Amino acid sequence: MTQDNTLSPRKPRVVVAMSGGVDSSVAAALLVDQGYDVVGLMMRLWSEPGRGSRAPQNRCCTPDQMADARYIAGLLGIPFYVVDVQ
Repeated sequence: MTQDNTLSPRKPRVVVAMSGGVDSSVAAALLVDQGYDVVGLMMRLWSEPGRGSRAPQNRCCTPDQMADARYIAGLLGIPFYVVDVQ
């Protein structure tokens, strides 16, 4: 008697730039549904006011949007990272 011990091929890891908005959240959800190993990522492009920032806070990727993206990643069961690229 022989046994087929081959594993089904695992889908690759995909990093999704998440903004906390609908588009990136749906993209991440669709990839999760298709079996991909999804990681959520947000780039921090600004300094918080009062922390040495010379310019006002960037409209992109505000703390609220960061919290939204982190929340969505949690719902999807994927890791979420913020990368400081100031």
